[in-house]
Amino acid sequence: MELSLSTSSSASPAVLRRQSSPLLHNQQVLGVSFASSLKPGGVLRFNSRRRPIPRPITCSASPSTAEPSSEVKKKTLVRRNDVRNIAIVAHVDHGKTTLVDSMLRQAKVFRDNQVMQERIMDSNDLERERGITILSKNTSITYKNTKVNIIDTPGHSDFGGEVERVLNMVDGVLLVVDSVEGPMPQTRFVLKKALEFGHAVVVVVNKIDRPSARPEFVVNSTFELFIELNATDEQCDFQAIYASGIKGKAGLTPDDLAEDLGPLFEAIIRCVPGPNIEKDGALQMLATNIEYDEHKGRIAIGRLHAGALRKGMDVRVCTSEDSCRFARVSELFVYEKFYRVPADTVEAGDICAVCGIDDIQIGETIADKVHGKPLPTIKVEEPTVKMSFSVNTSPFSGREGKYVTSRNLRDRLNRELERNLAMKVEDGETADTFIISGRGTLHITILIENMRREGYEFMVGPPKVINKRVNDKLLEPYEVATVEVPENHMGPVVELLGKRRGQMFDMQGVGSEGTVFLRYKIPTRGLLGLRNAILTASRGTAILNTVFDSYGPWAGDISTRDLGSLVAFEDGTSTSYALASAQERGQMFVGAGVDVYKGQIVGIHQRPGDLGLNICKKKAATNIRSNKDVTVVLDTPLTYSLDDCIEYIEEDELVEVTPLSIRMCKNPKMAKKGR
Repeated sequence: MELSLSTSSSASPAVLRRQSSPLLHNQQVLGVSFASSLKPGGVLRFNSRRRPIPRPITCSASPSTAEPSSEVKKKTLVRRNDVRNIAIVAHVDHGKTTLVDSMLRQAKVFRDNQVMQERIMDSNDLERERGITILSKNTSITYKNTKVNIIDTPGHSDFGGEVERVLNMVDGVLLVVDSVEGPMPQTRFVLKKALEFGHAVVVVVNKIDRPSARPEFVVNSTFELFIELNATDEQCDFQAIYASGIKGKAGLTPDDLAEDLGPLFEAIIRCVPGPNIEKDGALQMLATNIEYDEHKGRIAIGRLHAGALRKGMDVRVCTSEDSCRFARVSELFVYEKFYRVPADTVEAGDICAVCGIDDIQIGETIADKVHGKPLPTIKVEEPTVKMSFSVNTSPFSGREGKYVTSRNLRDRLNRELERNLAMKVEDGETADTFIISGRGTLHITILIENMRREGYEFMVGPPKVINKRVNDKLLEPYEVATVEVPENHMGPVVELLGKRRGQMFDMQGVGSEGTVFLRYKIPTRGLLGLRNAILTASRGTAILNTVFDSYGPWAGDISTRDLGSLVAFEDGTSTSYALASAQERGQMFVGAGVDVYKGQIVGIHQRPGDLGLNICKKKAATNIRSNKDVTVVLDTPLTYSLDDCIEYIEEDELVEVTPLSIRMCKNPKMAKKGR
């Protein structure tokens, strides 16, 4: 084979690629024509880290090398140019779902007179209430006769398993980065996973219309992150797009945004390759997600890697080479716009949904009946936090819940494992106790809230970290915590993180807003119960984000709560007379006229150690007329959410969860006397 290359000695490969591809100054985007004022060579791309070639060479291949071998002919890979599969990944609250909203609207997915709510992809009730994405979801748009399958992913580190699960369905990612904050801990995690898959990356600097936007710093920081993660030269030569997701505008420079997202769509078509498929090969499809329909049963969602899938086709379902079974595809769907549309045939490279395989699990392969082979299973990061679930044993058990037995709990937890790959369930010390392991407290709290709304009643123990022992050394998980706090509240926050064994490794000021970014490496134990404490220390102004980093040496004892609890002394109904004196001992969780039981936590003690109180005491009735009526003024009781309760409890305390109530109590098995 004869090789020759021709290039200039003074230009890098990235610059040559940029100069050789002329810019389109007049483009037709979504039916709207716009003129780009960008000068040639103005596209922001990073030069390759390779050195320029010192001498000119020419590149040519002799005809003798063009004929492939017979073995290569059998596995000919074809590039589909009519499909693009992308995932949108980012740190939490950097605007992924809002950007998808604008993409769907401008792609004419909905009628002009159709009223659509914000964050269309966040269809789950909990997602709308909390303002975060919890589950990965599929949709598609069509741009210039090219179908673009889009997967919206969660940004919170606790749901990183959802991101890992879907990355093998796509060929590229849109990495959305806030124009002020820049790359955050979860940005690093999702980018690392995308680079490991070898995906093409388009960086979208979002919220470019913020007053304190600093796009140049953000792009440079993102480039440094690529280098830290050992990205290839081609991956480092990424395309940067500047956008305002809420306004639906994008551009190649921060100062020259088009009136729509045309430049973003063009970048997707240009920079993200079409799927590389084995068109004539044996059928292979990896089940990446499972949904359930009351009429159709289990629906497997995934990307078709090879061959073609037809409605009514007999297939082999494989977990491994030795574990296979046969099934038939009853119905087949593809994603068009915001809906699933029935299809008779699906070609390799597209994302589809398959019905008819009742027992299919995530990670199994739908393969050809005769020649099919399983694909590699999905691997996700190990859990770092565990909590105990047990049957409700309080005096109020069975009053409000529909499912209260250990069998109900076991069945529900096993169903959760079918689609939640990052979660694990183990048997506890007793028959009615289960140990749930997840990626963080929020990961498990979302499961608890879902079960509560479904009618389950149970008790939850405090979160504990999962330690490891390597070479007789005890290791515990560490996380990178990023705190955004106003400068005048920085002192108490730094002091609090220091008490939790946190080590600061970076501090940056942002513009004229007086905001400081603090980055810490801190044990996961130190983060338990930290969110409320840090809000109190900063008067509600701090924003805390964390992501798992690595396992490290045991950091020693950490004090997570300085104050004790106020505990009900007996069963009964709380009275104003008793609460008037009880509130002098601390802050109360209950008001007057509330049923309580012995051992229930009814408030926060103002001193260390627990204190038993009788809040059901009634005023003695006498026939002696008092000279003056005493007016009882009660403070407003604290209202704790499920997340707050789980952060509050310690080793000897439990949270009682029912469809109507959330209570905290002392664990009767570990009851200890208050000091």
